[in-house]
Amino acid sequence: MKNITMVLLLIMSLTFTGCAGMSATEQRTLSGAGLGAAGGALIGSMSGNMGAGLAIGAAAGAAGGYLYDKQKKSEEAAYQQGYQQGKKSQ
Repeated sequence: MKNITMVLLLIMSLTFTGCAGMSATEQRTLSGAGLGAAGGALIGSMSGNMGAGLAIGAAAGAAGGYLYDKQKKSEEAAYQQGYQQGKKSQ
């Protein structure tokens, strides 16, 4: 259990300190990967294969973070388009 805690702490510290100077897409993708890796490592260690759980969790988290970023950018673009149309109609 001590090893799992150390791995999770390492992953979380690298995730959050490595985000300086990155774009929003890079930050969200990396954060998703870090959180997915932590969750995957925890689940993998319970089932007996922490490495596989970590890798699968990181991939799933990165994909989720990337998709979340695309959704947020789409929402922002739709808002800006509506805002500009509203300004023109006044």
